[in-house]
Amino acid sequence: MEWRLEVYDSLASTSDSCRARSAEPAGLAIMARRQEQGRGSFGRNWDSPAGNLYLSVLLHPAGRVSDGGLWSLLAAVALADAVAPLLPDPTELRLKWPNDLLLRGGKMAGILLDSTADGQGGFASLVIGIGVNLTHRPDLPDRPTSALAEVIAPPAPEVFAAGLLDSLAGYLALLGEQGFEAIRAAWLGYGPAVGTPLRLTQGTIEAHGSFAGLAENGSILLSVADVVRPYAAGEIRIANG
Repeated sequence: MEWRLEVYDSLASTSDSCRARSAEPAGLAIMARRQEQGRGSFGRNWDSPAGNLYLSVLLHPAGRVSDGGLWSLLAAVALADAVAPLLPDPTELRLKWPNDLLLRGGKMAGILLDSTADGQGGFASLVIGIGVNLTHRPDLPDRPTSALAEVIAPPAPEVFAAGLLDSLAGYLALLGEQGFEAIRAAWLGYGPAVGTPLRLTQGTIEAHGSFAGLAENGSILLSVADVVRPYAAGEIRIANG
């Protein structure tokens, strides 16, 4: 993949800017030093001060929009691989399903996918938005957060973006060569240990179980009352967290 990186001082949202240009060829990458209307998962705002990374990329992948969860896994492992070599202890870096990056247990980065479908249910476009706490971390009432600056002197956002885009290109190539099974295996290397007690929330519904892996479509597998069940959506927490 040949990326066409554009860097702006400020944008409302890098993902919205990519979506507005979804008719362009794949490989568009838009980075902003600040965002005015950054978006996180579950409708949350994404705090976007200068110094952190705000990057979105445009793809036109094969496959069906219903398999979008697999692309969450790909983006997550590409991000983890971009961060891990910078750390004195890469084992402090973990993934929370499907695509939150945790450093020392605090959320350091998040990924948001925006897709459009063609008339047959395939992808017309896919925008992957990535926010990384390089220098600043927000204080959130419901979860711990972290920033790379708490561990090392972080690279400039433009420098980190270049490494991340290289990592994304590598995983896109791996996907073409080996399929999503290779992506799933890479994600499991950063994910929780099998048997970790987890709590999954879907609106007002909660499921308590233990981590049992990932399904072929990227759904999380929980062992609930000795029955392994797939969940395609929801928010995951450590059961005692």
